[in-house]
Amino acid sequence: MLFKGWSGLARTAIVGTLAYAVLVLFLRISGKRTLAKLNAFDLVVTVALGSTLSAVLLQESIALAEGVLALALLILMQYLVTFVSVRWRPFAKAVRSEPTLLARAGTFCADAMRRERVTESETLSVIRAAGGTGVEDVAFLVLESDGTLSATLRKASGEGRAA
Repeated sequence: MLFKGWSGLARTAIVGTLAYAVLVLFLRISGKRTLAKLNAFDLVVTVALGSTLSAVLLQESIALAEGVLALALLILMQYLVTFVSVRWRPFAKAVRSEPTLLARAGTFCADAMRRERVTESETLSVIRAAGGTGVEDVAFLVLESDGTLSATLRKASGEGRAA
């Protein structure tokens, strides 16, 4: 249970080192966009890459070559989806969500909050982190495409300030 032998440790060390090196190489080749996490699809790919690397490391039934192919396939599919998204708007709309306005000019957009399943307490936490004290301090509060909340606070003069 605690130790199965040196061969398992050696396999994990060798395969882990090689799989990690291949993943770093593939990520360098594919560019920064692969791990950008700009939307939910990007997050899923990032998690899938980590899960695949973990499976290759710990499951002896998965050969290094199979793991490398799985990593390459995930990165290739991410590249293809982003390539097509940039060139074909209907496809981009199908795989990406649009930002949602949750509050404007000091007032919550209740229907949007309900539709996006965001609570007032969650938004107030973001407003406080941005330097505000309540929704009355907000020029805009947006649920971004990647699932993060961003607040733009109102200035005393009535203009917004990003936070």
